[in-house]
Amino acid sequence: MLDKLAGLALCAALAAPAAADSVDDYVRGVMAKKKIPGVSLVVVKNGQIVKAEGYGYANVELDAKATADTIYQSGSTGKQFTAAGILLLAEDGKLSLDDRLSKHFPDGPSWWHRITIRQLLTHTSGLRDYGGEDLDFRKDYDEAALLEVMKKVPLEFEPGTQWSYSNTGYLILGLLTSKLAGKHWSEFQIERIFAPLGMKTTRVITEADIVKNRAQGYELDDKGELKNQFWVAPSLNKCADGGLYFSVRDLGAWEVALRERKFLKPESWKAWWTPVALADGTTYQYGFGWDVAEQRGQKLIEHGGSWQGFRAAITHYVDQGLAVSVLTNLAGAEPEAMAHEIAGLIEPVLALPDPAAAKADPDPARAARLRGVLEAWADSRTPPTMAKGLADTASGSSREAYQRRTSSNRLAGLQSLTFLAEDDLAAKPLAWRGESVVRIAHYALATKDARYVYRFYLTKDGRVADFGAEER
Repeated sequence: MLDKLAGLALCAALAAPAAADSVDDYVRGVMAKKKIPGVSLVVVKNGQIVKAEGYGYANVELDAKATADTIYQSGSTGKQFTAAGILLLAEDGKLSLDDRLSKHFPDGPSWWHRITIRQLLTHTSGLRDYGGEDLDFRKDYDEAALLEVMKKVPLEFEPGTQWSYSNTGYLILGLLTSKLAGKHWSEFQIERIFAPLGMKTTRVITEADIVKNRAQGYELDDKGELKNQFWVAPSLNKCADGGLYFSVRDLGAWEVALRERKFLKPESWKAWWTPVALADGTTYQYGFGWDVAEQRGQKLIEHGGSWQGFRAAITHYVDQGLAVSVLTNLAGAEPEAMAHEIAGLIEPVLALPDPAAAKADPDPARAARLRGVLEAWADSRTPPTMAKGLADTASGSSREAYQRRTSSNRLAGLQSLTFLAEDDLAAKPLAWRGESVVRIAHYALATKDARYVYRFYLTKDGRVADFGAEER
């Protein structure tokens, strides 16, 4: 044990003190720019926690400092734990991932006969993401009442045909866990996951209990002034779509367990991190509660979360043996982008391009083509420059409609689209949404108010298999 604790020393963590300083400087700079009250982060390298630290304030009113032991809300990063619980139930023989939902809830609506547990896990069930039209967020519900509400949530597309993020599916998975385990889903998780893995403070959210080191969540109003988080009924903070408390010290233990593959069978691990296959033969880069992503062409398994004035990110760089998790207590923070930048500071192969350092584009006509793809996607058009997986994206969901509107608004204010860098993957193509991607092109898109870095995933013939963006 003493040998392992010695590995926590910062000098052993990041190859040199300068690396540690650069992470600290970066975090403090982002906090000042984004007005983030508090940040806690953990870095795990080759199965050892090498940096666990807090910055700023867990509670501004009490002048309580953020530390590695500060307790934050998980938001949707909690979905990976819900998925792990479902996989454990499958290993216990309590369910099959291809069971129809109606097998376990026979009095559900007719469309539950067409939805599988696997589709709930991968956000391909077609169930609309629940919202205020379904739940009164100021009202308490027990699990039986929540089940009745979920039975009324309609389909937005035929199960298995599209991907659309749905908290509804994970809320139902929590209800299913409670039913099959014979105890609340969170108690099952403590028993089978959190306690065995040494996640000592991870638990369901509660307002009634005394929770030491609990952070307060915040948001910025229209004037940029800090305000307390919005309030929801306590029972709605106990749902399996993201109702957890944890610290970065707990997430360090979680990442060690992921590295050592401690608690699931090999076939479960494979399914957990495999992109979902859609009915048309294409794929989407999502497994069970995890985004199956990349950074500079390197494999990245990650998930973000947002709820009640908290933002969280858990990232896992498989080939580098590196994991970075960032927890914040501001609704407008972007911990995913922070985790990506920190990973690049530690591992040069992961370093992201500088959005302020435009370069000469090796294909000068490409920027116009890529802008055309963005415009077409925003307008729901499918030009030949789109590969099949991207062109066929048409779930009809309200979430997708919002994303297309956001993209359209961003393009309307576009001032420039400039080349930053590209990753040549020809020697080792990346399987991405049913395509073989041989190049990732990075461009800075500037508007009057913000700057975004876009990644375009390109096939050998130059079609766009997918794209993504982060505000930088």
